[in-house]
Amino acid sequence: MFGLVPFGMGKDLMTEGSLFNRLWDAFDAPFAAAGAGGFKVDVKDNGDAYELTADLPGMKQEDISLNYENDYLTLSAKREDKVDEKDDNGNYIRRERSYGKMERSFYITGIDKEHAKAEFKDGVLKVALPKLQVRADVSHQIPISTAG
Repeated sequence: MFGLVPFGMGKDLMTEGSLFNRLWDAFDAPFAAAGAGGFKVDVKDNGDAYELTADLPGMKQEDISLNYENDYLTLSAKREDKVDEKDDNGNYIRRERSYGKMERSFYITGIDKEHAKAEFKDGVLKVALPKLQVRADVSHQIPISTAG
């Protein structure tokens, strides 16, 4: 079974333009501006495995974490950019620093975690999550002996 952990759940159930809907928008705005869930993920079911593809432009491999625990796959990425400009005396003329952490979680059961693989290339993370092979119960006849 595969499922996304809900974010902003129930918002689509409200009529557009309602006061309650606008309240949800006001509540979500700071999180959206901060880049909550700031990367896009495609999920594909290939029958015997799930394939996740996440766009993480500008990230380095060492800043990405992938963890599978209690049937949740959590993808985390952090970024710290520094741009410092100084004058001849070493005083800052402009200093801009940016730091952010993004995280997405996916509920996935029946994964063969020992054979899961991930590859990061050109800002794209690809994760292959093979499904556990479920063995069909084989019927077995149990002989009945006469009591005696």
